[in-house]
Amino acid sequence: MHTALLAGWAGSMALYELAIFDPSDPVLNPMWRQGMYVMPFMARLGITGSWNGWDITGATGVDPGFWSFEGVAAAHIVFSGLLMLAAVWHWTYWDLELWEDSRTGEPALDLPRIFGIHLFLAGLTCFGFGAFHCSSVGIWVSDPYGLTGHVEKVAPVWGAEGFNPFNAGGIVANHVGAGLLGIIGGIFHITNRPGERLYRALKLGSLEGVLASALAAVLFVSFVVAGTMWYGSATTPVELFGPTRYQWDSGYFKTEINRRVQESMNDGASKAEAYASIPEQLAFYDYVGNSPAKGGLFRVGAMVNGDGVPSGWQGHISFTDSDGNDLEVRRIPNFFENFPVILEDKDGNVKADIPFRRAEAKYSIEQTGVTATVYGGELNGQTFTDPVIVKRLARKSQLGEAFKFDRDRYKSDGVFRSSPRAWFTYAHLCFGLLFLFGHWWHAARTLFGDRFSGIDPELGDQVEFGLFKKLGDESTRRVPGRA
Repeated sequence: MHTALLAGWAGSMALYELAIFDPSDPVLNPMWRQGMYVMPFMARLGITGSWNGWDITGATGVDPGFWSFEGVAAAHIVFSGLLMLAAVWHWTYWDLELWEDSRTGEPALDLPRIFGIHLFLAGLTCFGFGAFHCSSVGIWVSDPYGLTGHVEKVAPVWGAEGFNPFNAGGIVANHVGAGLLGIIGGIFHITNRPGERLYRALKLGSLEGVLASALAAVLFVSFVVAGTMWYGSATTPVELFGPTRYQWDSGYFKTEINRRVQESMNDGASKAEAYASIPEQLAFYDYVGNSPAKGGLFRVGAMVNGDGVPSGWQGHISFTDSDGNDLEVRRIPNFFENFPVILEDKDGNVKADIPFRRAEAKYSIEQTGVTATVYGGELNGQTFTDPVIVKRLARKSQLGEAFKFDRDRYKSDGVFRSSPRAWFTYAHLCFGLLFLFGHWWHAARTLFGDRFSGIDPELGDQVEFGLFKKLGDESTRRVPGRA
């Protein structure tokens, strides 16, 4: 029933997301900006098309066959219904005599063998994903900057580089290896019996012990996937889940933009031509509103409900003071709602700012004669000298690359929201902690059950105060015949 509920939720949520999803602009209005939670997980496994003819890469008129977003959702809902029927059947026929104790001939639950069967089936599924799905259907792969994402068949990487969390070949190799290990371990536990000491020490005959062990495995996985989602990996590509907070903190995309611009200028291009060649998608990643740490966990809604839908890149804004120094606005950190607008030179020296107290200003835009020139984007080649406009552009630069937003479409309120990357991480950390506490609780109940249960009811008379002249000695009963 637990699996049925999960599958039913996944299928229902997928249908809801498909009903509200807008596939028209995969670059400036991708699924993670729209708050899609389960669709990215389908996409990373190779599902990119819809029965309505669209594809998340922007293609139209596609025919995905049965395994579209809608097909996967329907399959989950049907699977959920079948599991619910199976649950009802097993609730009705709960006392099935599938195994018997070889020593007594009595019916018994052979929990070690049940564990072996489950381990074998899980290993078979894991191996099948790595050996067949990844090599036939494929998985989502991309470049380090999230620009070339697509579904591709992936071969396993068996060397040390396979342990690189950003290497898609490592996903295949690790699933094949872990699957084989699970298959071998499952066969071993099906065909072999644990020793008596081990059986008693690990409480292998206790159903609650099985529950405690299962919770231990699940809590470990919860923490692992929370880490890979928050810090980023090949399993959580930027195109599907959005950038990580550390890519904003470290200026990851800004560094790549600067590298490409410098490379183009070294090849003879002008500064305007160099910035005009920057992909709009790369520029959009370099915007603080896309950071999962910017919106906070307690603001309901998708990212587009905050700043709106970008309608276009306005260009890279460069600033120059009256002395000819090239200036750059210090960018706002993730966890600040407001931040002083400070313009620095290449050595990090403050050359201009927007002062809080104009009467005491020394580096104001007006005093330092700062001008703004835009390269690339919609405002390519335009220079602004009006201090009011320069300040407005400086404030936009504080948030990264400058974009124009449509706030009417989603009735956006201007307050940043978190991406599904943050929500997934937070949810699975909470799940992991709950599973950890559950593991401790049920493991303690299993290991120390004799202490929890207290005194045997049959010993009640012996320990009752005043019933015997000598405590525990039944021959000294004060009231003969009293039960």
